[in-house]
Amino acid sequence: MEETNQVKRRTMALDYVPVGDIEEQKNHKGKITVPEGVTNQMIYKDIVLIAWPSLIELLLTQLASMVDMMMVGKLGSTAISAVGLTVQPKFLLMTAFMALNVGVTAMVARYKGAGEPEKAKLILRQGVLMTLVLTSIMSILGFIFSEKLIALMGAPTPESLHGGTVYLQIQMAGFLFLALTSTITAALRGVGDSKTAMIYNIIANVVNVIFNYFLIYGKFGFPRMELAGASLATVIGQTVAFILASIIIIRGKGYLKLEFNKSFKPDFKALKAIFQIGIPSAIEQLLMRFGMIVYTRTVAGLGDVAYATHHVCMSIQALSFMVGQGFAVSATSLVGQSLGKKRTDMAELYSKRTSAIGYVGAFILTALFLIAGKEIVMLYTNEVPVIETGTVILRYVAFLQPFQCMQFILAGALRGAGDTTATAVITAVTMMIIRPVMALVLINVFGLGLTGAWFALIADQVVRSLLIFARYKTGKWKFLRIAQ
Repeated sequence: MEETNQVKRRTMALDYVPVGDIEEQKNHKGKITVPEGVTNQMIYKDIVLIAWPSLIELLLTQLASMVDMMMVGKLGSTAISAVGLTVQPKFLLMTAFMALNVGVTAMVARYKGAGEPEKAKLILRQGVLMTLVLTSIMSILGFIFSEKLIALMGAPTPESLHGGTVYLQIQMAGFLFLALTSTITAALRGVGDSKTAMIYNIIANVVNVIFNYFLIYGKFGFPRMELAGASLATVIGQTVAFILASIIIIRGKGYLKLEFNKSFKPDFKALKAIFQIGIPSAIEQLLMRFGMIVYTRTVAGLGDVAYATHHVCMSIQALSFMVGQGFAVSATSLVGQSLGKKRTDMAELYSKRTSAIGYVGAFILTALFLIAGKEIVMLYTNEVPVIETGTVILRYVAFLQPFQCMQFILAGALRGAGDTTATAVITAVTMMIIRPVMALVLINVFGLGLTGAWFALIADQVVRSLLIFARYKTGKWKFLRIAQ
């Protein structure tokens, strides 16, 4: 179907798939084969063309976050601990729009596959509307209760409580910009446009790092603000990303355009479709945050040095998420578009080929953490206890890489199909039971300290990965009906 904005787009392997009985695309063993007119090379090209901008964007975003933490690390372990205490409260407050974005991506992908750009634009408008309403409320609550939220995380010292409170309050000032940018990004990824988001997020990250240098240490006439400066620099970067994303989506030179001459009134049919997918994801995020808060409080009880070590390793582990998350963007978009065209065979082929590429990246990261773990930790701090313990923990992170990769990519495929309830249940089991309970037992009963906390994390990740794989293998996700 010709697109209404007459923008020429790249032809995908999915466009070559012949119309016909999908059963004909199975071989004698019942396995899906590549349809006539399509090659594996074409499938891999589709995957990589969507994934590489996301990979670069996520990688540079995490690197900027790591540089941010390295700069904060120069202020000492207490400063690292203070910033670490803000992570879970911030993610808790982000739950509403993160869940909403899952629905936006899946529905935009479906409508792109079905050749209905006007409905995709409607989903974008409804997503922006709901993000504006929900995030305005959450940012006000987050600012008012910042100190209580940091105290809830089990701040080990008054200094880390104060530092974390100031950091979180400044984050709340720019929360709306972060949320609206995320919704625009989610819609763009739904149509397979990950390059645009990469561009504005890279620019924002560069701005963030530059202002980190200015505001943390007081360079070039700027005041020395230390932790407050690090937080303010992040907000400045997020604001830049929002301005650029808004300009791009309002001009609308691609498949999507935010049209202000169209209605922004709540469209309950569209909202039902978004929330049908997003509500299970919201429950998943809330349960995950509950488990993470218990887990974080348990680790924080080990003291500032132990928690600083933990946060450094979590920051490095987050870098290892990039491969799985980058290719998960491809899986979500391509599975959604395939199901929009009612091609369950192509949805399965895209998800399997995406996993195959992801595993290559996972094993490269495994080797990196085993060989250069100590050197990576030393980038954050020169404190010997942190370096020694952190190096050991990174060996555990190396072991996790194949499991993490499988989990992210297959969960992305399930979300592209709208199968968010299953992932919510799986997350509830692992994050609310396995990780926090094991951490409490291994730390408080067996006295394993930070090592026990990471054994609990490993158990959570491995079990979750295996459960998501089992759900994917049932194939039920290929036949889910969602409101349209």
